[in-house]
Amino acid sequence: MRVVLMGTPDFAASALAALIEAGHEIVAVYAQPPRPAGRGQSLRKSPVQQLAEKHGLAVFTPHSLKDAEAQAAFVAHRADVAVVAAYGLLLPRVLLAAPKFGCLNIHASLLPRWRGAAPIQRAILAGDTETGITIMQMDVGLDTGPMLKRGVVKIAHEMNAGALHDALAGLGAKLIVETLSELPLPATDQPADGVTYAAKISPAEAKLDWKISATMLERAVRAFAPVPGAWCLLPDGERLKVLEAEMVPGSGAPGTLLDDNLSVACGSGALRLLLVQKAGKKPMRADEFQRGVKLVRGSVLS
Repeated sequence: MRVVLMGTPDFAASALAALIEAGHEIVAVYAQPPRPAGRGQSLRKSPVQQLAEKHGLAVFTPHSLKDAEAQAAFVAHRADVAVVAAYGLLLPRVLLAAPKFGCLNIHASLLPRWRGAAPIQRAILAGDTETGITIMQMDVGLDTGPMLKRGVVKIAHEMNAGALHDALAGLGAKLIVETLSELPLPATDQPADGVTYAAKISPAEAKLDWKISATMLERAVRAFAPVPGAWCLLPDGERLKVLEAEMVPGSGAPGTLLDDNLSVACGSGALRLLLVQKAGKKPMRADEFQRGVKLVRGSVLS
């Protein structure tokens, strides 16, 4: 098939690699423009753009798809299908209708649960035991289109957002290749019941609030790992990222260290910090951190 791939991060790059491997003709790749990154704030190309250029594919990085020139360029690709995965721009109606088989979205949830921007993190925060991939025929709504294919991924208790992302990216790549080989497929409307929305993660959400339960805080640590990383403040005011933690028995004033092993009292229960990271340093296990900092029982993390 003549395929247009529209995506930006590693999640979409997995799909692009699978489509190339499957032998499809990738007539165009659309990605978000390069963004400033790193300490020098130099422009960095997205994973999708880097992979596309490695394979000599035509790459387009428009800031918007609303103007007539950008829309005419898209239509001129004469694509059989557009595959969209974490692209970051809304597709106007004229683009949705241009390819022969329309635009198919690789969405990282079992729709209609977790429509929106952050389905992976929201599933972990909610304590879901499973999620998955939905291949969806796109319409003008927010992840509201009919479904073509679905696959399930179990969320293990210790799984963080990074591990779940990788599992879903691999499944999404597999399912989109299967879907293209089977087009046209019958579409199933999404159920009216069970709709939830995965709002974009705000920076404030990554700050650990010790007044809530250890259960919720343990989920937050996994949902925000490896990035942006849940965090708290050390007694001296320095920020500390928490990348792994586990629930343990204990009680006390929220934020208070209950022992020398970084067990912190929560609103209910306690959370033991297992993998932490200070600003500008590498992640380290709790025992290694304690050898350098040595927080004592009774210290308070804010």
